[in-house]
Amino acid sequence: MIVEQIMKTNIFTLHPNSTITDAINLVKQKRIRHIPIVDEEQRILGIVTDRDIRDASPSIFHAHEHLEDFEKPISTLMKTDVITGHPLDFVEEIAALFYEHRISCLPIETDGKLVGMVTETDLLYTLVQLTGAHQPGSQIEVKVPNYSGMLSEVAAVFAKRNMNISSVLVYPDSDERYKILVFRIQTMNPTGIIADLKNAGYAVLWPNLPGVSS
Repeated sequence: MIVEQIMKTNIFTLHPNSTITDAINLVKQKRIRHIPIVDEEQRILGIVTDRDIRDASPSIFHAHEHLEDFEKPISTLMKTDVITGHPLDFVEEIAALFYEHRISCLPIETDGKLVGMVTETDLLYTLVQLTGAHQPGSQIEVKVPNYSGMLSEVAAVFAKRNMNISSVLVYPDSDERYKILVFRIQTMNPTGIIADLKNAGYAVLWPNLPGVSS
């Protein structure tokens, strides 16, 4: 999946000479957490978060004494070392950027101009969609030897029961000789397929149902 498929294109922005008051109002009215700061040609100059605004705003107990602070330009708050992405980047790649740089949003550029935005919430929603966790079903974790072709072999056990697989994730095991296959299947009763997997010699880590032979 590429970024273009999950990014939001209806982006609320401000210009460098907009005030902190403008930013506060925008955050409240649009219920957003990130504001890209752009020039007249939609080139990204910086970014401001709701936390930046809170940290810079006077205390509510002294706000009336420092009204001039709210009229400062937003350029005094914005971070200028902005990491950006491209619409054709893979979602997995930008997820790594979020993790490595500990960022909460990623502006998306084309030809140097802002065209979209991806947030942590967008990534989490996409993960839910890709794994099928939002749909009724069951999750089964199987530990297998770290050999090529193991995924198709295990999937064949599901096929024998005509069982629909919503998603498959592959994780490394703590022992590099093995890997973990996580299947999301469209059934609320996985007892039969668990028995089939164990009878075929596979180690089912989850669920470990009582009464099902190992």
